[in-house]
Amino acid sequence: MTTVNPPAAAVAKDAHWAAKMARLRARKLPERSLSICDDDSVKTAVTDAALELAKARATAMTECAEQGIREDQRDAWVASNPQVLAADTALSDAQDALDAATLKLTFRALPRPVWEQLLREHAPTEAQADQGMEYNVETFPAALVSACHVERDETGETVDGMSVADAQELLDTWADADAKALFTAALLINQTLRADLGKG
Repeated sequence: MTTVNPPAAAVAKDAHWAAKMARLRARKLPERSLSICDDDSVKTAVTDAALELAKARATAMTECAEQGIREDQRDAWVASNPQVLAADTALSDAQDALDAATLKLTFRALPRPVWEQLLREHAPTEAQADQGMEYNVETFPAALVSACHVERDETGETVDGMSVADAQELLDTWADADAKALFTAALLINQTLRADLGKG
């Protein structure tokens, strides 16, 4: 029996597509985070520290001109200025304090079949459908928040996250704007287009 080798062009084309398909399969589902900080003092401290750093840089730049520092050396001179260094450290410390006081909730988009199943499970009531709604506004938000929430431990491993009951409790007890931000974070990650649909 004679073995017939496929044309080299066909082999190259298949290899090209296989490589592209491998990259398409390897795409990760998009994620987005919702940051929550109730400590206004740490937020203000970051803003104040950023202003102080800007002032210190402006003062140092003025000193550069007064001392005749060459233009190509000014950035390095400003960066090594003691007042700039101190202000930069203060901003870094303020940012660390803000990070420590901030809770982050991360949401990951659902694969399309899971998304569609969730919509089916929380179909709008007849009255809601008459108003043009795609889902049951009473039950879908908590179900979506729970399904999309991703919790990671200290090592970065994914662990059990927010239950539907947890999500419903937050949606019911938070202020309206905060509850909407929570639901919107989970909703947008499933509806934001990452593909470029341009002509090219």
